[in-house]
Amino acid sequence: MGKVEICRDVQDGYFFPFSEKKEAQKSFATVTMKGQKKPVKKNIIVLIIAFLFTVTAFAQDPDAVYKDNIKAIRFHMYGDQGSLPVYKMNSTDQLELHFDDLDANVKSYYYTLQLCDYDWKPVDISPFLYTKGFTQQRIATYRYSSIALTRYTHYQALLPERGTTLTMSGNYMLKVFLDGDISKLVFTRRMMVLDQIASIGGQVVQPFTPQLFKTHQKIMFTANIKGLNTFSAAQQVKVVILQNNRWDNSLKDIKPTFVRGSALEYNMENNMVFPAGKEWRWLDLRSFRLQSDRVERADYKKNSTDMFLFPDADRSAQRYVYFRDLNGMYLVETYETINPYWQGDFATVHFRLAAPNGIPFANKDIYLAGQLTNYEFNDKTRMIYNAESGMYETSAYLKQGYYNYTYIAVDKENPAVRRDLEGDYWETENSYTILMYYKSFTDRTDQLIGIGRINSRTDQPGISF
Repeated sequence: MGKVEICRDVQDGYFFPFSEKKEAQKSFATVTMKGQKKPVKKNIIVLIIAFLFTVTAFAQDPDAVYKDNIKAIRFHMYGDQGSLPVYKMNSTDQLELHFDDLDANVKSYYYTLQLCDYDWKPVDISPFLYTKGFTQQRIATYRYSSIALTRYTHYQALLPERGTTLTMSGNYMLKVFLDGDISKLVFTRRMMVLDQIASIGGQVVQPFTPQLFKTHQKIMFTANIKGLNTFSAAQQVKVVILQNNRWDNSLKDIKPTFVRGSALEYNMENNMVFPAGKEWRWLDLRSFRLQSDRVERADYKKNSTDMFLFPDADRSAQRYVYFRDLNGMYLVETYETINPYWQGDFATVHFRLAAPNGIPFANKDIYLAGQLTNYEFNDKTRMIYNAESGMYETSAYLKQGYYNYTYIAVDKENPAVRRDLEGDYWETENSYTILMYYKSFTDRTDQLIGIGRINSRTDQPGISF
């Protein structure tokens, strides 16, 4: 990584965790009761404000962006863009946070961490119970973009910072906000703090069910939680399984099949099964000047760039072919610069998907999906059918890098029914992450006690399987 310029404004030494409220400056408030005004103590109003704030906090999405000027958010373990942001307690591990502000000026960004349960609902306890030191930190490291046509300011931070120690394991929601005012929320991201107690080992196998045998992958694993009370493991232990670091199709509420002392066995036939999919589509945008094989043409303007890709087609009927991919993720990289984080450029990338025989999918909405869209299914990622060209079209504003993506069809009447337009083959290479949580009958939240990682391919395949 190149040299980082540290910029601090003159107020960096002062900390204002909350914006001032006029109500908080008054010692008494008045309300009208039976035609008369009687004093009501200030703490009642403070409690009401705190209650409203708590309700708002509980409604927040753990992976959301609330400002259109924020792009290219990266949050992962230090030096590994393809990893989940997992911090191991009492270790020297660090997490990297990167994001770009297209307003291209300097702002006072802060972040804080909110403890959540295993289902990512905020836990209603004081932050001082799980944070030792500062509960809010200012993001003081930033750099203006250079070389790139697009002007932006790149911000970055390493977590946890000096002066802050997390004392409880579990799920955390990273909240980035402006001017020390938590109500000015900019974006949120998931983060996990691990206290490694359980040892997890498993494998990926073909399901026995005939309907799933050739198209799905089944997870089997065993966890040893020696030292913890397993008297009621079905109620105290919770498991979440992720496929390729995705949260939108995660499996949860999985109960152990057998409990043998401190060993928990998970070997259910139909509760831990994922559609296998196919190797992901790829897009190489590490250089805008040297167009890759997926780029049909480019429109270079004075202050912007448009990249038009070759049309894609439904691959569900194509046979399976192995090639190495990023399992739906992307990397911020460039061929022609020193540091891609503040020298990488942005482009509007135009995607096209050919409808079968020029006829749109019946009763289906088509979405562009992958880490590049944060697996969101909304108007920004939904593709529009063009009757003249017979294609679904959409665009995304992307930073230079290497991308994986796919197309997903969502049923209009039942949005929970989703189908990947790639086809499903059990041979597909996928990575799986097993998250194990524990909550005793006296705990107030779920502890993250173990993480297991397995891959569906342990061989070294060539180009084709």
